[in-house]
Amino acid sequence: MPLRIATRQSPLALWQAEHVAARLAMLGIETVLVPMVSSGDTDMRPIDGTRQVGLFTKRIQQALLDDEADVAVHSLKDLPTEVIESLALAAVPERETVADCLVSKSGIAFADLPAEARVGTGSRRRAAQLLSRRPDLQIESIRGNVQTRLSKLDEGFDAVVLADAGLVRLEMVDLPRYHFTMDEMLPAPGQGALGIEVRADDQRSFDAINQLNHLPTRASVTAERTLLSRLHGGCLAPIAAYANVEGSQLKMSAVALSPDGKQRIDESDEIAFKDDVSAALELASRITEKMISLGAIELVREK
Repeated sequence: MPLRIATRQSPLALWQAEHVAARLAMLGIETVLVPMVSSGDTDMRPIDGTRQVGLFTKRIQQALLDDEADVAVHSLKDLPTEVIESLALAAVPERETVADCLVSKSGIAFADLPAEARVGTGSRRRAAQLLSRRPDLQIESIRGNVQTRLSKLDEGFDAVVLADAGLVRLEMVDLPRYHFTMDEMLPAPGQGALGIEVRADDQRSFDAINQLNHLPTRASVTAERTLLSRLHGGCLAPIAAYANVEGSQLKMSAVALSPDGKQRIDESDEIAFKDDVSAALELASRITEKMISLGAIELVREK
């Protein structure tokens, strides 16, 4: 019996599900896609502190719980950090690019944007980091899938900010864009990675999906998401983090910002990496403790 993969119906979500299906096919595992509509796909109000997390993930998680599907494929940055006991994160495949991009008609660099340029983003994390470096910018909230956001360039916006991973997956390689440096903009915890969930009691599906797990990526995103959880941030807060394995070390940089970007707390650290995620938890704990002592929790809660 084929594994049923629940997916949202946006082009990017379908690509992700089809990518997982293709990886499983290479292992001789048969699958079928089960498309779903999430509230995040139909609700075009701005994402801000009044909105709930998990807009894009709850519908396909519910499909697992209701036995409509066996596997749920998420963009890991959209998956809430709160654990659902009846679900298990069976795999985090190797991630590719984690960078954010400034997309414009000319591919202008961030530093070269004109004064008071109009920039669109649906992310408080991105907005705060943009304003931290360029307080003159006019940041406006935008929603919708990649294609909808790109259309804003024809509606008076000078640029929009998108995750490079989505553009690469949709094969928009020729799109004029500037890749932010990590000093200019750290990514969301889990950005660029997929998270693949199954029911916790479904050993058959777990064993199949777990073959796609990539331990260095799993450890990196575990560190990032643990920090996010301990700062009580949720995926909408102005908190950013990037961890990666370099040689025998797991390194992470993180930042928490006030929503207006005027205040920020930056921290980084590293730890010896072994073949499990215990180092990731320790690294996240060390950085989080430093940030909390400097007022990070109060900072991200500011309106």
